[in-house]
Amino acid sequence: MTMLRVENISLHYGAAQALRSVSVEASLGEVTCVLGRNGVGKTSLLRAIAGHRPISGGAIEFDGTDITRLKPFERAALGVAYVPQGREIFPLLTVRENLETGFAPLKRPQRKIPDEVFELFPVLKSMMGRRGGDLSGGQQQQLAIGRALVTRPRLLVLDEPTEGIQPSIIKDIGRAIVYLRERKDMAILLVEQYFDFARDLADRFVVMERGEIVQRGDRQALEGDDVRQRLAI
Repeated sequence: MTMLRVENISLHYGAAQALRSVSVEASLGEVTCVLGRNGVGKTSLLRAIAGHRPISGGAIEFDGTDITRLKPFERAALGVAYVPQGREIFPLLTVRENLETGFAPLKRPQRKIPDEVFELFPVLKSMMGRRGGDLSGGQQQQLAIGRALVTRPRLLVLDEPTEGIQPSIIKDIGRAIVYLRERKDMAILLVEQYFDFARDLADRFVVMERGEIVQRGDRQALEGDDVRQRLAI
């Protein structure tokens, strides 16, 4: 079942065009990877989906509803969770308080931290009273993903979760994504430059260049050299 349908969207920053007629889909129980070099529009695409940047053309549909003009908090209430590049946790709040910021789009009876957050990232349970800014980069990334999961998303949007992260935590994040995919009640859209990580997780992929989709395919197509060559600097 297709949860997200992005149709021919364009996005501008003033006179500069960042996205040109981009279309992508994400389905329940699948990981869709967006690949490309730095500066090709990957983060702009995710910001558009989350509602952080207005688009100048096209449409965005979530679970059959047109969300093109909805504000970020309205999309979050529908089930769109965005983990931005750089994590953007609250450094002066404790781990518990950071997780509880995910309560915002939830109705009062749902406002509790799901057990699976600590099952996926056990280190967070032992650090509930520590300030977010005192965590390592990898622990902050786990916290950012955990905060997104608190919202009970049906679409999880991840912007380069492996950036600047030590290998052991990259493996933990990969295992978490596999677990969430196998639940079959969530679609995952993942921007990634670490090719091996993307190859191991992706059910489908798109490659971007200069604000456009230049290649798309399924997991098998990622095994070839063509995609690697497009990502080479």
